[in-house]
Amino acid sequence: MTERVVAQGTFDLLHPGHVHYLSEAKAMGDELHVIVARRENVTHKDRPVLPNRQRRDMVRALDPVDAARVGHPRDIFAPIEDIDPATIVLGYDQHHDAAAIEDELAARGVDCDVRRASARDPTYEDELLSTGAIVDRVLEQRA
Repeated sequence: MTERVVAQGTFDLLHPGHVHYLSEAKAMGDELHVIVARRENVTHKDRPVLPNRQRRDMVRALDPVDAARVGHPRDIFAPIEDIDPATIVLGYDQHHDAAAIEDELAARGVDCDVRRASARDPTYEDELLSTGAIVDRVLEQRA
């Protein structure tokens, strides 16, 4: 039986931290399915600049990713029900409450583990591992 893994995020400006997260998630199963948050559903931080489809296409192009889709317009759990993963992997710094996710999935009859990916340290001086740091650098150097 194929063990599906789900990872999710906004993926506005791809960076090495994203690749680390998705590579680690892929190692937890056989197939990695990525749900890219809809721009209009992002409320916990600045909304992505790039369109939903572009972010999905960029994530889909990454080697660890077997499938990528844009999230549901109203129900963030609907794609997870459709994919029926064995594991959901949260990014190390994502705001989600793993226990609350497990409870909601159990209420919907979805039996899967919720795990957290590890952080990735820079491998060289000046390596940027967050979208915010990249945006700050662009603004600083292009102002």
